Amino acid sequence: MTKYKLEYIWLDGHEPVQNLRGKTQIKEFAEFPTLEQLPLWGFDGSSTNQAEGRSSDCVLKPVAVYPDPERTNGVLVMCEVMMPDGVTPHVSNKRATVLDDDGAWFGFEQEYFFYKNGRPLGFPEAGYPAPQGPYYTGVGYSNVGDVARKIVEEHLDVCLAAGINHEGINAEVAKGQWEFQIFGKGSRKAADEVWLARYLMLRLTEKYGIDIEWHCKPLGDTDWNGSGMHANFSTTYMREVGGKEYFEDLMAAFESARADHIAVYGPDNHMRLTGKHETQSIHTFSYGIADRGASIRVPHSFVNSGYRGYLEDRRPNSQGNPYEIASQILKTIASVPVEIEQRLAAAE
Repeated sequence: MTKYKLEYIWLDGHEPVQNLRGKTQIKEFAEFPTLEQLPLWGFDGSSTNQAEGRSSDCVLKPVAVYPDPERTNGVLVMCEVMMPDGVTPHVSNKRATVLDDDGAWFGFEQEYFFYKNGRPLGFPEAGYPAPQGPYYTGVGYSNVGDVARKIVEEHLDVCLAAGINHEGINAEVAKGQWEFQIFGKGSRKAADEVWLARYLMLRLTEKYGIDIEWHCKPLGDTDWNGSGMHANFSTTYMREVGGKEYFEDLMAAFESARADHIAVYGPDNHMRLTGKHETQSIHTFSYGIADRGASIRVPHSFVNSGYRGYLEDRRPNSQGNPYEIASQILKTIASVPVEIEQRLAAAE
């Protein structure tokens, strides 16, 4: 038997942005544990904004398990928060109520800023560095500094070793700003891996004395980009059937549901979605081919394939909850009738 270090990870009850929490227990197993072998585990919800002190018990329910490459015999355990009965989802448990579909694929582009001493990494103590331009996908000390690339490369390696479907990294438009991409099939799986990638990034930067700023517009009303979490999405129908008529119906549904999407796309999004810095106004819905300033960017490959493939929603922001974002996208897609036989005939 081997003693495994089980890191139970969950989302607390803070609003409007939940924080990641984690604690470790040691359990013996003959081999790397399966999800079914992992027990429920209680915690003090009064310390995480999830219960009152006079009745503080909450329960962690394991829902996904990954190896933890940074610990000997380590296990990353993504959890949902349940009420004391271990069955009823806690009100803060967004994962338990999301619309899910294994045929729905999501690719999240998580942007963020490295922060040091209260300023983006690489900013001078007073004022600002040279304007935006050379930083996006930049190379060289003057553009990316001497530690950021080391961190993102290490984070990439850790995520891949953990089995997280990490798909890439790049320096972003503002100085000190970076991005990683996570892909998953199904709302819950994709969102689980975004949260775990966030957790691993936060834990990694502890040893560098650097913070991660997830806020969508940390530099406020200045001529610097904010941070998004663009959501690339497709369903089986979009990939295999699609068609221009269906696409137009889908965009009409997204326009009608604009307020529902904005409501779950992350707090303070009005600061970011201004119509500037590659965004559409928060009050407007638009779509366009290869248009980075649209609400929905339509790739050339989508149009060239007969309006089949994936689309990119550019409105979600960097501190949004991927469970809610993916679920809302699926709800809007589900509102569009799919008359498969008729649409297949039209496509032919």
